[in-house]
Amino acid sequence: MKGYIEERAVELANYIVENKATVRAAAKKFGISKSTVHKDVTERLMKINSALAEEAKAVLDKNKAERHIRGGLATKAKYKGKHGG
Repeated sequence: MKGYIEERAVELANYIVENKATVRAAAKKFGISKSTVHKDVTERLMKINSALAEEAKAVLDKNKAERHIRGGLATKAKYKGKHGG
């Protein structure tokens, strides 16, 4: 089991870095919870491959900093049709 978890952490980080993916997108893709993605990438991966962990963390930090913008755009799109725009 431990080997599988380490392998999953590396796969998650590679997916996040290559696709500039969010925690939510990675969780959906791999069929696991957002908390598991976060724990794998920020804690477990640091012990396995710290360079990859830093790369993934940079992408996640950027996504976190931009999430309020994405949320606003999603809300705008949601209400655009309902209120005549």
